[in-house]
Amino acid sequence: MTFRLGVDVGGTFTDILLINEETGESFREKTSSTPEDQSIGVLRGIEAVCRTAGVGTDEVRAVLHGTTVATNAILEQKGARVGLVTTRGFRQILQIARSFVPGGLAGWIIWPKPEPLAALEDTVEVTERVGSDGEVVTELDEDDARAQLTRLRDQGIEALSISFINAYANDRHEVRVAELAAEILGDIPISRSSAVLPELREYERTLTTVANAYVQGQVARYVRNLEGQLHGSGLDADLSILRSDGGLVSAAVAADSPVSLLLSGPAGGVTGAAWVAEQAGFEDILTFDMGGTSTDVALVQGLTPRVGRETNVGDLTVRATSLDVRTVGAGGGSIAHVPPLTQALRVGPQSAGAVPGPASYGHGGTEPTVTDADVVLGYLPQELAGGEISLDVEAAHAAVKAIGDATGLPSVQAAAEGIYDIVNENIYGALKLVSTQQGFDPRDFALMAFGGAGPLHANALGVLTGAWPVIIPPSPGVLAAYGDATTSMRDEAVQTLIRRFGELTDEELRSLLHGLAEQARTSLLEAGLSEEELTTSFAVDLRYHGQGFEIPVTIDAADLDGPALDTLRAAFDAEHDRLFNFLLSNEHELVTARATVSGPRPEMAATVLDEGGPDPSAAARRTHQLWVEGQEVEATIYDRAKLLAGNVVTGPAVIAEMDSTTLVLPGHAATVHPSGSLLIRPTDSAAKD
Repeated sequence: MTFRLGVDVGGTFTDILLINEETGESFREKTSSTPEDQSIGVLRGIEAVCRTAGVGTDEVRAVLHGTTVATNAILEQKGARVGLVTTRGFRQILQIARSFVPGGLAGWIIWPKPEPLAALEDTVEVTERVGSDGEVVTELDEDDARAQLTRLRDQGIEALSISFINAYANDRHEVRVAELAAEILGDIPISRSSAVLPELREYERTLTTVANAYVQGQVARYVRNLEGQLHGSGLDADLSILRSDGGLVSAAVAADSPVSLLLSGPAGGVTGAAWVAEQAGFEDILTFDMGGTSTDVALVQGLTPRVGRETNVGDLTVRATSLDVRTVGAGGGSIAHVPPLTQALRVGPQSAGAVPGPASYGHGGTEPTVTDADVVLGYLPQELAGGEISLDVEAAHAAVKAIGDATGLPSVQAAAEGIYDIVNENIYGALKLVSTQQGFDPRDFALMAFGGAGPLHANALGVLTGAWPVIIPPSPGVLAAYGDATTSMRDEAVQTLIRRFGELTDEELRSLLHGLAEQARTSLLEAGLSEEELTTSFAVDLRYHGQGFEIPVTIDAADLDGPALDTLRAAFDAEHDRLFNFLLSNEHELVTARATVSGPRPEMAATVLDEGGPDPSAAARRTHQLWVEGQEVEATIYDRAKLLAGNVVTGPAVIAEMDSTTLVLPGHAATVHPSGSLLIRPTDSAAKD
């Protein structure tokens, strides 16, 4: 037998899922993350899950990993000192940036503009110029380039980015400067814009290239370290890393292009959620993944997550294909506080993280968190992560009491309920970003909650959004690891080619896209996949001639054999009308073409529970007191492992399992689907499938 491992590292917990490739049987493990070196927690979790399954580490064939190393390097500003080489006259490209200021009316006064990832003193210009058509306007002055690279070396840069104007149309000068840099600077990471993002718009291309160089060293070291530790522990397995768009790449490719990993962690959860939704019979879902530090939300339509062309991490926005995931600082470890100036209760974005963690963890934390509020309200059992963490109820009460004292609330329960309600509103605001602000009514979707803390807040979010049923997948705390383990290898090739439709033929479009597909296949074939296993999808960024922005439009491979331009024209008009409610008579224009090639999706055996009828009493553990809507109510705690298909758990109730806890509110009921998911609805519709 052979096994594959899904590994997801979060800010608080590291989740491990071991899957038997022949039977589909899975084993899970949850352990505390080790921020000082993520590989320590990963290896500890892998060894623990192999012991649980009774298998040797040598039987693991593949390790599939969602990582936050690149994300954390940017958020914590712990990347490399980056030098930037650009075309003469464009030295201040990162400082000029785009004229956009976030925030309200006075944002331009109070917004602290973030410092560029490459400082101005580490930015140099060289004499060269390429036109937008790819023709060389001014030849590269190699003596000038050598002098500027020597200057950067003497300043002590740790990584180099090269971004010349219009290099997407002709990369010859960038390639030559990279060769010179290898001679002068030695063995440091080098990122070329023509390789990282061969698209127009010099600012976005430069920023993305600099971001790639900024995190490249850390990601490469982490990947090497993890591979070394895996092999040292007896795992002779291939390591693959999850990209922001939900596909897998080999460890070597990931180390070369880490900017594509910035949403690696959240992407695993969305991918896993789509798989679970398919098993439960739902195609359109909103997802929210609530962990210890943050909550990630996304929209899945027709079992396909929406994909965006930008990746946002903190104040940084780079051009990299990623699932359209939005993040809010609302997790189980989010700290509740009362600012002296306003005396209004706030929750997050600061988090207690894994160390010291919430007060109830007993690791030295004293500040009140969402987890502590859940403990006070009775929503959490006294043990988490299968007994690895025992909760200190008295410490939770003491921490939350400080909030009650600061706000004048009548009881510690009232303070805890305030924390619970506010964090739910924060998540609701994030869900609106991917639904109503994108033209989607959340009531047309089911709501899937996962992550260690998600199921505790899922029922309340269903009430706020009107999205029913609320779906709690099997093993919600390790769903991101499940997504890592059940996705496929993927790579893409991109080319900017600005052409009005009147200047382009169907045959030229076919030739362009098929050529890009050949480029994208290369890394997958080198990873050992065969040509027969690969599937290809195409997309183009279109606009009306004269517009300053594009809209991505997909096109089926079969449509390329017909009137492809007419098909794209109609698809673009439909999407433009949906987004903006108007169309223009201007000619359509192609800006960027993209081909994505994917390997086969692993075959996984679906879970099928035994039928048990509506009575869930065989899974009942004991009764328990909860605080709900200002009063104490008696609830039943159920063991999820003992629930059978068709069981209906009527609220108020708590459903406990190894990696998460589900709260069913009064007036609602959770029906157990044969696939193992819990479907929560208001009681007047709980019996409907």
